[in-house]
Amino acid sequence: MCGRVIVDYDENMDVAKGTELASWLEQRPEGYQATWNLKPTQPLPVAFTDHKNGTHRFEYAYWSLVPIWSKELKTKFPTFNARSETAAEKASFKASVKNRRCIIPVTGFYEWTGPKTQRTPHAIFGPAPIIPMAGLYSWWHEPDAGDDEGWHLTATILTRASAGVMEPLHDRMPVFMSDELLGDWLDPDTVGDQLLMGAVSDASLPISEQLREYAVKPLRGDGPELILPA
Repeated sequence: MCGRVIVDYDENMDVAKGTELASWLEQRPEGYQATWNLKPTQPLPVAFTDHKNGTHRFEYAYWSLVPIWSKELKTKFPTFNARSETAAEKASFKASVKNRRCIIPVTGFYEWTGPKTQRTPHAIFGPAPIIPMAGLYSWWHEPDAGDDEGWHLTATILTRASAGVMEPLHDRMPVFMSDELLGDWLDPDTVGDQLLMGAVSDASLPISEQLREYAVKPLRGDGPELILPA
């Protein structure tokens, strides 16, 4: 699973230049603030294609996907992660799999090990300064709002069975977005199905083999000190 991420673009945005990812991350999302302890239901930066005009968008979303048919901006069960193996079949996610796919560019994330009474967080980083995670998004509309107002962008991070350095930490890990499938994934004209989900999941394995991790102190508050080795 993935329930805590790091978003620190200040020195990393320029590093992405010259890559396919760079065209989606030309500027920071409006209201950007670096965070080393971003949690579900907080604003999560996502990049996606605007259905109306095909432009690239990079902005904040509510981190927990809320389907359009929900009566309120929350769900009865956690939706900050979606299993890549079953998302195309699940009522909450299948419409987003079809043509509302996004990437979540983070600079790192956390996972925990140890007994419940003494959990140890591990900071995890990728082979490049920015790790694009595969995700899904949905627009949720306030029931009593007008057609042009009351819209909320919501999103979830896809997960798959762990591999590489993640295996000892947890049985699930994020699906990392490969460069070769990035264009198709973000193209709403590419109809998403379980085959696409499987291809993106499989293509993420080489990235997982290049991850690095180390233990950090318990996460309290926010700040760059959270990623210092314990």
